[in-house]
Amino acid sequence: MASSEVDQKFLGRLAKAVEPNNALLASMLFKILGLSINVAGQLVRARKQRRLDTTRLTQSLELYFHIIWLSREGLVMLEQYVLPMVGDYVELKVLAYKLRASFYHIFVLFHNNPPVSPMGIATTPQQQQQTAEQAAAAAMPDTSTPTPMPRADKGKGVDRGRDPLLTPEMSRSSVQPTHPIEQGIPVGPPPGFERQAEAQAAAAAAAAAAAAASASARQAHPIIPPESAAAFLLPSVDYLPTAHQYFREAIALADGLLWGSHSLRLSVKTEYAAFLYECVHDREGSRRLARDTIAEVYEAGEGMDDDMFTDACELVTVLGKMMKRGLGGGGGSSGGRPSPSPAAAGTAASQGAATVVDMPPVPAVPPVGIENPI
Repeated sequence: MASSEVDQKFLGRLAKAVEPNNALLASMLFKILGLSINVAGQLVRARKQRRLDTTRLTQSLELYFHIIWLSREGLVMLEQYVLPMVGDYVELKVLAYKLRASFYHIFVLFHNNPPVSPMGIATTPQQQQQTAEQAAAAAMPDTSTPTPMPRADKGKGVDRGRDPLLTPEMSRSSVQPTHPIEQGIPVGPPPGFERQAEAQAAAAAAAAAAAAASASARQAHPIIPPESAAAFLLPSVDYLPTAHQYFREAIALADGLLWGSHSLRLSVKTEYAAFLYECVHDREGSRRLARDTIAEVYEAGEGMDDDMFTDACELVTVLGKMMKRGLGGGGGSSGGRPSPSPAAAGTAASQGAATVVDMPPVPAVPPVGIENPI
């Protein structure tokens, strides 16, 4: 969803701009704006929990279901009413493609199969217990037929193995088998026990047939894992490839239509960096993207108004933190604040080194309203 106030600003501004010419498009944009404000708070709650509390099943599932439902409805409105009508716009087209990738980002975080993030509830505890019981029952050995115990070798047996270097005459033992059992000849039951032997043989055959039928049934009907808890809202499939493809399309549009310091372009790059880190698990790629985006901002020479400049500064601050994310002790410090202008840098240098030392430290907490709920 809209990952910061920057996207919500553009949603409201663009909806107001297209309202005179396209009332339906403006109405859908306003609805998506309200939906984004609603789901953004719930995403922040889920982010703070780091993982939905499965011990409080009702509250966790309500939050989980609400996030999935809002994202699904927002994606439907976006694909049916917004994307077909943004061909003649620039910023609105980039924003629409970015929002589509953001919705799939939420699906990957909370509802992907196989899961790639610890924040989603794949199954309820009851379903997990049922699956564990089925797996334990399938793994239990079949005790219908007794397994013969091997006899312990006490070293008193006669080794009848033949050495390949010995001739048959040399290897023949002086102790010749005299009993039919030793010669391998089948021996019938003693007189008067024929019926009991037949009954035991029939029972053993029946047990073997039952074991074979049970094994074939397990192969024909394997244990099916339980569906996701929100499968009734959205199919439980792998959304990662689709989300990655949509992010690539949004990045390509932003790079081709917007300049390097445009706040909407920075918003797209910021969420894509978070997606690479948390879902694709490409941490080096995420840090490289953040570093390259900051460099593009410094190299951009286009002008901007005060509001866009403020948003760009805040997003660069977030990108600076993401550039150092996962690197240890320096990961939480700010590294993306824009550098001062040449005039300001020269003034600071002329005041001496003592003034530089007395400067207050840069706060490590991002500005209010710009924290990325994704």
